[in-house]
Amino acid sequence: MNDFTFEIKSKATEIGFEKIGVAEIKPINNAKLNLEKWISKGNHASMDWIEKRKNERGDIYNYFPEAVSIISVGMNYFSGYQQSDLSSEFKFSNYAWGDDYHKVLKKRLKILLEWIKNASPEIKGVVCVDTSPVMEKVWAEKAGLGWQGKHTNLITRDYGSWLFLGEIILNIPLEYDKPFIDDLCGTCTACIDDCPPGALSEYEIDSKKCISYQTIEHRGDFDEPSIDLDSWIYGCDICQEVCPWNKKFAKITEKKSFYPRNEIIEYSDGDWKQLNEDQFRKIFKDSPAKRTKHSGLKRNIKKNY
Repeated sequence: MNDFTFEIKSKATEIGFEKIGVAEIKPINNAKLNLEKWISKGNHASMDWIEKRKNERGDIYNYFPEAVSIISVGMNYFSGYQQSDLSSEFKFSNYAWGDDYHKVLKKRLKILLEWIKNASPEIKGVVCVDTSPVMEKVWAEKAGLGWQGKHTNLITRDYGSWLFLGEIILNIPLEYDKPFIDDLCGTCTACIDDCPPGALSEYEIDSKKCISYQTIEHRGDFDEPSIDLDSWIYGCDICQEVCPWNKKFAKITEKKSFYPRNEIIEYSDGDWKQLNEDQFRKIFKDSPAKRTKHSGLKRNIKKNY
């Protein structure tokens, strides 16, 4: 078991994951209760898919009944570029500067799962990215990758929070890592203090106030005409930008697919204001930014001028 776990981790590193940990599947009653309380407050806003699949999120056996172990991985996406490197005054979350991370992670996770399954015909597993009903940050903590910070993102000692997370759930036992139990945010409240709409309290986010939610997930006109997007037209990175762990420990990724597309860097305010649907489709082909659609991005741009 020890040797196989070591081989899996070595293969995951070879495939391109910077962080790899393994946790035993056990009930996550506290996390389940916290999820239910968060939903009951309406903090998920219009993201009904969170509530619809809360029973799977809170109990992984409802998603994959044969679950025994979970491999949690992290992939660094920090390109080293800053918002100040963009030619426009408009700001664009850097997780969406390059290729769609769902596809990048899922492709590599599938390669890893197939490699694992080659060891025995009895092995079954399922690949997960953040579209799956899995509490990925909870399991990343249990697998020893890092801790969930006050801004609700997972923070690691060696990459900060600039990581995409993914999982493989397996029906076999493995050698398990020690969970990450320390909270290294300490007394720091930089993310809370610097969030323009005040969407953050300690370890909790009110999606209705969050700029990322408003610019990506919210559909149609804004409910509050006075809402201030702080020049963001897609997503928001403020809580990560001000985090001391990111300032000190961020590392530039070797994965060029996460580097900003030329238009992201070169487009002026005028270019964004004149963006038509054909341009949108061309620029954001195979990009997570497609989620907001042309109409949503134009709405966000208009709100910022």
